[in-house]
Amino acid sequence: MTTIKPFLTVNNGKKAVEFYQTAFAAIEIKRWELTDGKISSVLEIEKAEFYVADEEPENGNFSLNSQANSSIRIILNTKNADSFFEKAINLGAIEICPMTTEDSWRIGKLKDPFGHIWEIGFEL
Repeated sequence: MTTIKPFLTVNNGKKAVEFYQTAFAAIEIKRWELTDGKISSVLEIEKAEFYVADEEPENGNFSLNSQANSSIRIILNTKNADSFFEKAINLGAIEICPMTTEDSWRIGKLKDPFGHIWEIGFEL
C-alpha cells in the first residue's frame, strides 16, 4: 500500500507535540531525542500518522514562522472536526475560515502556532 505522511518541521518540537495532543487528540507513537534538547516524533490522529521534528538548519530543515505562508495544506478528515477546530483556536491557532457547511462538507481552516495550515472537516 502506498501512503504519504506529512513531516512538519517546527521551532519547538516538544511544544508542538503537546499542541497536537491537546488540540487533535494525537498520540505520540515514537520519539527520538536529538541534540540540544530537540526531538523528532511520529504522531497519530485517529490512526493517521504524521511526523513532527525540530528544525535542523544544518540539514536544510527549517520551520515556518507565524508570518510565513505555507504552500502545503494538511487536510484532517474527521467527524471530530468542530471539537478539534475549537480546541486548536483556544490553544493559539489562528482561524483562517470558520467552521462552516458548504458543498456537502463541514470544514474550517486554521494556521497552527507553528505556521502550518490545517483544513479540518468531514464530508456530510
